[in-house]
Amino acid sequence: MDKRRFLLAGALGAVVAPTVAAPAPNARTGVGLLTVTGAIGRSNRGPIDPALDQLMVKHGRSFDKAWEFDAAMLARLPAMTIQPTLEYDAKAHKLTGPLLTSVLGAAGVAAGAAVTLTLRAIDGYAVAVSLADASRYRMIVATTIDGMPMSLGGLGPLWAVYDADRIPELADKPLKQRFALSPWGLYYIEVKAT
Repeated sequence: MDKRRFLLAGALGAVVAPTVAAPAPNARTGVGLLTVTGAIGRSNRGPIDPALDQLMVKHGRSFDKAWEFDAAMLARLPAMTIQPTLEYDAKAHKLTGPLLTSVLGAAGVAAGAAVTLTLRAIDGYAVAVSLADASRYRMIVATTIDGMPMSLGGLGPLWAVYDADRIPELADKPLKQRFALSPWGLYYIEVKAT
């Protein structure tokens, strides 16, 4: 054996930088966009911070644990596109994002669980919907509209929404009444066992 090669190989092995592991598929590495609390099976953040979680405190929220999504985590979930006629301009728009049930599944909520969801928007609007109805309506957490990210100050950055045009009991209502269960500016979901 060639001693020189042996010593060189050993020296290189000692100085080569260790491999840095990629973040886990559900690890939050960016800015939190959506917080899910309550009857969830997983958590990736601790309790509410009264100093730093100002909007949640203002809206009277409190929790011991939560699952928080950033944009990359939501983007890793399978997405679907719907094309409802929106009440704001009476035009059809393409909305894309993961199913709400997939988002909840990532937070550890079992499919078909007997739970009620309180969907809360940044303006304080909150609406309760059962997981069964969210599944039946095929609600999505829309992240884009017409191929563009939804902006804060518009309908985004997240919108819990469904294709009201294709849900018979909603399609029969006047356009302005079809989206009562769809808070735009979604930032918080509380899951309660029923």
